[in-house]
Amino acid sequence: MSQNLISATLPDGYWTELDAAIANVQVLLQPLLVAVTPAEKKAWVKMGDGSEAFCRKALDVMEENLALMPRDFDPAEMRRDLGTHDALASRVVKLTRVLEQARNAEMALGSDVMVAALEGYAVLKAVGKGDGVEALKKLLSKRFAVGTREAAAKAPAG
Repeated sequence: MSQNLISATLPDGYWTELDAAIANVQVLLQPLLVAVTPAEKKAWVKMGDGSEAFCRKALDVMEENLALMPRDFDPAEMRRDLGTHDALASRVVKLTRVLEQARNAEMALGSDVMVAALEGYAVLKAVGKGDGVEALKKLLSKRFAVGTREAAAKAPAG
């Protein structure tokens, strides 16, 4: 093969252990995980990086002036939310980095496989005449059929 971006495998036990670790992360985060529709998410007021300082300062000022705040205002709940937000955000950064690296590895492995498949297909096309591989070459050639996917997409359903 002319390309080998990743030459590593993990034993089956590692995959089992990884699956258990992912399940454990889901269990540990369960109290914080919420299902949200796109419409709900769009309607939420978001606290971005620029708003964080405002929110922290607002909480400090409101705690110092509780007599001016409505009775149902709960600064302790707001402080708990902010603390949990901070704790979760640092974990999200770590998980995002791992996920990005895993996606890069998945893409590199797929690229290695695709390059090897293309190289093998080219060899079969060039030297496989009359060697009992015509049906296999025809099967593999469907990947490169021009217009097949376009025609299928334009065909009326039913």
